[in-house]
Amino acid sequence: MNDLRLSLIQSDIHWHQVDANLAMFEEKIWQIDEETDIVVLPEMFSTGFTMETGLAEPMNLTTFKWMKQMAAQKNAVVAGSFICKENGQNYNRLIWMKPDGQFHQYDKRHLFRMADEHHHYDFGKNRIVVEWKGWKICPLICYDLRFPVWSRNRNLEYDLLLYVANWPAARVNAWDALLKARAIENVSYSVGLNRVGNDGNDIPYNGHSGAYSPKGETLAFSDKEQIITISLNGSELQRFREKFPAQLDADDFEIS
Repeated sequence: MNDLRLSLIQSDIHWHQVDANLAMFEEKIWQIDEETDIVVLPEMFSTGFTMETGLAEPMNLTTFKWMKQMAAQKNAVVAGSFICKENGQNYNRLIWMKPDGQFHQYDKRHLFRMADEHHHYDFGKNRIVVEWKGWKICPLICYDLRFPVWSRNRNLEYDLLLYVANWPAARVNAWDALLKARAIENVSYSVGLNRVGNDGNDIPYNGHSGAYSPKGETLAFSDKEQIITISLNGSELQRFREKFPAQLDADDFEIS
């Protein structure tokens, strides 16, 4: 496994302003002046975390096409979630867009009931693992972080657990602890991207985007608006798994 480079764009988000957000994130993507393999955007990066489903877009419209264009121009995967409308249902949908226009999608499984997300969006039924640059990656969304069964790395299905989020400052201690725990228990890297600033409901966010090794080491951390580019060491991951194969003692189970 070669090293994998990720650029996490920890940013404020313009409330309910799709065009303004796409313009802003495009500018930030072009500020990444070093080579990168994956550009990561926050949860609902084009609107902010909102229950306003009138902002939902069908696939292959504005936000989707923008992601396709950015991935092609940057020659990197672009990943982030937006509000998607499909077959009369609304989803908090993560798109994993590759430079050649091929993509994968993941619909958020655990909807944040404390904000009534489950009353406005339909939950996803399938987890995905994508392959990129010799790595296997499991992308998830925000509240999914609190549910370890959903993210369990059975038989080392993935090498990197990746979360995009709008996780409020009031509960950021849980975000910090769980991101690190997911790395340790799954013998994988764990990376989470959060936003900063206040949203339209005056809820503050303070980032704490970070990357953690399977040993629980902090590889990157930030609480301010910035682009964080990190390199994950594939050889180091393989060596650790050989030396400490905890996955061989993991409990088996089925998710219904």
